[in-house]
Amino acid sequence: MNDFLAQWQSAAMTSLGFFWMALWAFILGYFISSVIQVLVTRRQMRAVMGDDGAKSIALGTFFGFISSSCSFAALATTRALFNKGAAFSAAMAFMLASTNLVIELGFVIAVFLSWQFVVGEYLGGFLLILFAWLFVKLTRPKKLIKEARDEEQDDGEENGYDVRHWGDLTDPELWQMVANRYVMEWQMVWKDILIGFTVAGLISAFVPSEFFTWLFQGAGANASELSFGQVLQQTVIGPIAAFFTFIGSMGNIPLAAVLFGEGVAFAGVMAFIFSDLVVLPVLRINAQYYGWKMALYISAMLFTCLVVASLLMHYGLAAFDLLPDASQIENITERDHFKINYGFYLNLLGLLVTGALLYQRWRAQQHDHAGHDHSHDHNHGGASLGTRIMQILSALAAAWLVIGGLLSIG
Repeated sequence: MNDFLAQWQSAAMTSLGFFWMALWAFILGYFISSVIQVLVTRRQMRAVMGDDGAKSIALGTFFGFISSSCSFAALATTRALFNKGAAFSAAMAFMLASTNLVIELGFVIAVFLSWQFVVGEYLGGFLLILFAWLFVKLTRPKKLIKEARDEEQDDGEENGYDVRHWGDLTDPELWQMVANRYVMEWQMVWKDILIGFTVAGLISAFVPSEFFTWLFQGAGANASELSFGQVLQQTVIGPIAAFFTFIGSMGNIPLAAVLFGEGVAFAGVMAFIFSDLVVLPVLRINAQYYGWKMALYISAMLFTCLVVASLLMHYGLAAFDLLPDASQIENITERDHFKINYGFYLNLLGLLVTGALLYQRWRAQQHDHAGHDHSHDHNHGGASLGTRIMQILSALAAAWLVIGGLLSIG
């Protein structure tokens, strides 16, 4: 019993330490993303994504880059762009870019892994988009696209802010809109982050290294000693393992760091990171949006493309002897997560920025409260099964961390 309690404490403190390490990266990334999303509206994006040519793909990629990194938010925006006239391949480019090329994701990867993974994330993200475009070109799913498009669907338009001169940057209305978007970003991802970081701590404390050696063939061996078959197996197993999780793009980075620390090859770790759009909840949501045929087509496209992109990144870095070595990177579970360093001060600064934005939002709500009828503000519709599951898992994760933290104090 004492051993279990000790492991519980270790798992909880590791999870909390992971989050503290990454906090400044989350805050900075979501702040930048919020500013950009206020200045660039969905209508502006949709107007230039109407065909499947290189220009539309490039613009879809760019707009995805400046958009949200939350997988589920990306799905909703992609559906809206597609239904309002964006080409399917351009919409897919947007979806892939908004979950793989966004600023905050690079920050978090840099905190937990090495620069090679940051390069792999961004360069591999571009390869994913290129391969997805080619996949659509080769398979020509015109009938599926026609059946999936719902031009009557209206998700509403975001309100943007039109900056006409530098003085507008001090307009309180602009920063109120940024504050609202910033809060929405956190509302969309906090469950993924909470569950993802909790799972990472659990695995680091409770799962023995022998399990990873069994699941990922050749795990723990030097990269130069792995055969192509072993690298391919790890690359395929990465997204299959991710499929059964509820963890989005921002929540699976600490778990990816745990996998790398256990000896999983670069290609396998990158495939796991890229797999946020092939997890079970995403498949279910896509089925609701487009029907099961299109949802399965998208999953097959993404699975194929991410495996190929991960292998190319692995052997591309190997050709220049640049593959990261897990033994040369400080073990993520053995770091002093709470020491006073640059991350500590960046976290304090980030919390001050968050506080200022929350205060700005609160002032706007107080101003709007007078004379506003709140009787119709509440949504009385029942939550979906996926939402209820996430709520239950989030509550369990929070309870696990709180009790584990109290055990460490005691």
